[in-house]
Amino acid sequence: MTNAQRLHREHDPRARRILVAALAAAAVLVGGALTVVGMRVQQVQLAYRLDEVRARHARAEANVRQLEIEVATLRSPGRVEARARQLGLVAPGRDQVRLAREYVAGGTGLAATRGGRIEALAK
Repeated sequence: MTNAQRLHREHDPRARRILVAALAAAAVLVGGALTVVGMRVQQVQLAYRLDEVRARHARAEANVRQLEIEVATLRSPGRVEARARQLGLVAPGRDQVRLAREYVAGGTGLAATRGGRIEALAK
């Protein structure tokens, strides 16, 4: 075959448009697939984080319950009394108890209320 005998093909404009449309459709499909995969990965990561937060919340609630029990135990009158005995404290005798004047009926006391104010009285 010589140069003069070579076949010359004319380009079909429809074929080029079909090729461009097919490439565009493929790009849209690939982009959509990548978007779906990316969203799924993000969903899995968020699910792991949510599980971690829920576990932390459950641990915190358990700690709160434990601390409430501990506070109730420490505040119990029997425990306070036992600790006072360990420290050498005893219940006061009758002669050791004195009532403050402001709480004694009919007493003037060191503080009296007048018009909603507390004022110190001179003795």
